[in-house]
Amino acid sequence: MAAPTYSPAPTTSGTSTLSITSWCLFDWANSAFNTVIGTFVFSVYFAAGIWGDQTEGSAAWSYAIGLSGLAIAVLSPILGAIADHSGPRKPWIAGLVAITVALTALLWFAEPDPSFILFVLVVVGVANVTFELSGVFYNAMLPSVAPPGKMGRVSGWAWGLGYAGGLVCLVLALLGLVGLGETPAWIVLPTDGSENVRATALLVAVWFAVFSLPMFLFTPDRPSTGVGLATAVGRGWRSLIDTLRRLPQYRDTLKFLIASALYRDAIITITAVGGLYAADVFDMGMSEIIIFAIGLNVTAGLGAAAFAWVDDWIGPKRTVIIALIGMTACGVPILLIDEAWMFIVLALGLGIFFGPTQAASRTLMARLSPPELRTEFFGLYALTGKSIAFLGPMLFGLATDAFDNQRFGMATVLLFIIGGLALLISVREPEREVGS
Repeated sequence: MAAPTYSPAPTTSGTSTLSITSWCLFDWANSAFNTVIGTFVFSVYFAAGIWGDQTEGSAAWSYAIGLSGLAIAVLSPILGAIADHSGPRKPWIAGLVAITVALTALLWFAEPDPSFILFVLVVVGVANVTFELSGVFYNAMLPSVAPPGKMGRVSGWAWGLGYAGGLVCLVLALLGLVGLGETPAWIVLPTDGSENVRATALLVAVWFAVFSLPMFLFTPDRPSTGVGLATAVGRGWRSLIDTLRRLPQYRDTLKFLIASALYRDAIITITAVGGLYAADVFDMGMSEIIIFAIGLNVTAGLGAAAFAWVDDWIGPKRTVIIALIGMTACGVPILLIDEAWMFIVLALGLGIFFGPTQAASRTLMARLSPPELRTEFFGLYALTGKSIAFLGPMLFGLATDAFDNQRFGMATVLLFIIGGLALLISVREPEREVGS
């Protein structure tokens, strides 16, 4: 089969500077959830403060994130297919963001007591589902937002803003609520019940709600098709079944979906347990972890922004390959070292390649997707990622439990990166039309 040809979406008012910036700000908005709740603050608080044991708590957290991935895998392509037939994507995003914000705010009530273990795992698990589903519809807007020939740049800029947003939110969490060493926080809250740490959930909820508004207000959406919800559900379901049947015809797309599922699962696992790994293996405290996370977000944001032009220059496939090689080169030594400062240096290097991997993958998925089925294909992108998303966290947890050492858990992550890289090499990137 010949390599598919990418046909850019028709230029619309969505390519104005205001609409592009507003769309990119959604990455700034949602990054706080992953960074503060999922990786560096609340996950560590859950393991150490609520569960009471770093290793066992990190394993339980990874199980919850893994199981939520199964729900995402089932729902994302179905909702994507329905949205393609109903038209607008922003109403879906708005509803999913509202649920995520509300559930995140509920984490304020999670006191440092084992009786709150189930409460936290359920709330975080469901919030992770709605958070990830909102990204399916958001990502599908990329081709209509980006001007011709600049899809890689816009995607990279958005990822860069996302890391910057995580950075700023972490700084506010550290200086404003948690405190830095002997320096008290700007807002002094009681610490007996970990109110200062729990308040970071309220910060994330407000952050996500406020900074997602520009996208809803200023980024144009597709017009309604005039199809009712019931009809859209029926058409969407039939379209999804037909697409799944014909998916083997899109051989390069299918190989990319599988390859990206592997290395994206690795990134998901790293971001989900990175703070836990630093705390357990290198005995880093909460303030140290937040400072480390700030540095990681700086390098990740710089990497995403720097590689945004590379994406448009050499293509997203080559960009992802370079990034995966860089992740492997930094990841292997992390398993072998004992000094915390060496871990920090290597992890910051690892972070440089996070953004390019994710941003360029989003670009490549957009190029591989038929324009009329773009949300559905991004749903499949989420499906293939989340259908095995439980494997990374689960294997991390199982290896950690089996060897009572998180190094063995982290070693499983490298296998996913290498496997994804090997399969991606065989994917033929769509040829871009002149001027695209």
